[in-house]
Amino acid sequence: MKAAALFRATFGVAPRAAASAPGRVNLIGEHTDYNGGPVLPVALGVRTTVVAGAADSGLLEIVSTRDGRFERIDYRENRAGGWGWGGYVAGVMRELVTAGAAPAGGARIAVASDVPIGAGLSSSAALTVATAKALATLARVPLRARQIAGIAFRAEHDHVGVRCGIMDQTIAALATPGHALLIECASAETRQIPFRGRLLLVDTGVRHDLATGALNRRRSECEAAVARLKLELPELMWLAAWPAAWLARLKRALPEPLRSRAVHVVGETARTRFGAQLLARGRLKQFGQLLYESHESCRRLYECSAPELDLVVAAAKRAGALGARLSGAGWGGTALVLVDRKREARITAAIRRAFHRAYGREPPITVVRASAGMRREPVR
Repeated sequence: MKAAALFRATFGVAPRAAASAPGRVNLIGEHTDYNGGPVLPVALGVRTTVVAGAADSGLLEIVSTRDGRFERIDYRENRAGGWGWGGYVAGVMRELVTAGAAPAGGARIAVASDVPIGAGLSSSAALTVATAKALATLARVPLRARQIAGIAFRAEHDHVGVRCGIMDQTIAALATPGHALLIECASAETRQIPFRGRLLLVDTGVRHDLATGALNRRRSECEAAVARLKLELPELMWLAAWPAAWLARLKRALPEPLRSRAVHVVGETARTRFGAQLLARGRLKQFGQLLYESHESCRRLYECSAPELDLVVAAAKRAGALGARLSGAGWGGTALVLVDRKREARITAAIRRAFHRAYGREPPITVVRASAGMRREPVR
């Protein structure tokens, strides 16, 4: 295990606890999570592994295989967002202290990951969920998967300052192989949905920083839309709860760009719930059409796409893919493509050709398999 080897090389002793958590790709339900709507992610095979051991009181000593740089953090200081990736770890530790589930004193942590950073695959949630599980294991406190997901969410949202929803941490903690997870983000209710499709994940190579970027602006726009819509529907708490049948009323009530943002969220909410029904019935062709509709709404109404993402979706559609769309908030990162096996090779070649013509390089394309969520790992 790379993380354990790094721990021994850095600290000269063996770790005492280990855990891992996966990246994820969201099949459909983009920007609905923080608006109280449904999402439908699957866990990926790529994972982040965290190993942990004891350290001096009040300190986190951390190291990662990504850069090999050792850092010492006093997690009691209220500035977790100012430590780079260490801020996520510090946020987890602070939440565990609040929950009475932190190891006594401090902790030493080593991290190894094959989840790409900034690609829209939720590398941050994989880190926070794996860290929470490893540290709780070190403390010998048995936390349920939902408790781990909540700790990881608050670490990222409250301490680092990413105004995310609960999707990423929930799928990282609760995923099961061969299934997507329908998450109703307002209630945190979940339902496992069998997923029999074949997905290609296309990495555009364009990276984004969600903590300080457009995601926070979009969330502010959605909150402003809710504030205005409360004049029409005083009991409204979440933008996703606006009735789809009242779209004309919504459009009259909101100026741009709030109107477009809200129309996307309401439409995406309906698409996601319908998409879960289609997947449960094995109706992949109809589900694929929803993916195209979702991408167009993200591109035109939510304005969260990128030229590279649009090119991949268009090339996939021309080559006969069942469906395609951006995934992982947008503004770069990855696109997912739903294919049948007979056309997979042709679609893959078409995407590579189109991307190479436009950008002079071929994008990495991998096959997605719905994988398992967090787990304890053997310390070795």
